[in-house]
Amino acid sequence: MEHTRQDTAASTEGEDYTRRLQRLGGARWKQLLDVQAPYRWNLRRLHLGRTLDVGCGLGRNLANLGGDAVGVDHNPTSVAHARAAGHEAYTIEEFFRSPHARPDAFDSLLAAHLLEHLPAAQALEVISSYLPFVRSGGTVVFITPQERGYASDATHVRFVGFDEAAQAARDLGMTVTRQYSFPFPRALGKLFTYNEFITVARVA
Repeated sequence: MEHTRQDTAASTEGEDYTRRLQRLGGARWKQLLDVQAPYRWNLRRLHLGRTLDVGCGLGRNLANLGGDAVGVDHNPTSVAHARAAGHEAYTIEEFFRSPHARPDAFDSLLAAHLLEHLPAAQALEVISSYLPFVRSGGTVVFITPQERGYASDATHVRFVGFDEAAQAARDLGMTVTRQYSFPFPRALGKLFTYNEFITVARVA
């Protein structure tokens, strides 16, 4: 069943949203415990190669990916923060004018915590606009929050579980190769805010 709350969703475009991300990511306990360690390990074990991070936000996954990953986001304040942290990031308009916007420039595309912010049709439109830059046989990874995480952010407009993510991949002409819950089993999705659905697909 698809849950939606499009009418009440807050905006992800402004400085307020960037500040919220900064506040959440900058919590002292998160820094002391290096809570990104398992998520960093999870991304790197997928061996994504040169990755385009669509909806990169502050650049958390750009840091986790390492190497020459490139980020793009519609929020210019978040892009500025990612650049200040040393990452290569662009607004949408800047990216499409950049030398990275060329066929087969990337081995993979990462859309982490993006699909749940968009109605299904718009999500497909966004992802499809970047797919030409991913090589044939490359990888697309969708990461979306489970129940507790979905409820934690007013900017989420629909729940995207395994079924919805797989359907999005098929609608985009891709083949799903793997789906799993991370970092804990699916049963903890209603209790742990940071439990995630991971969907890995192959580009035709």
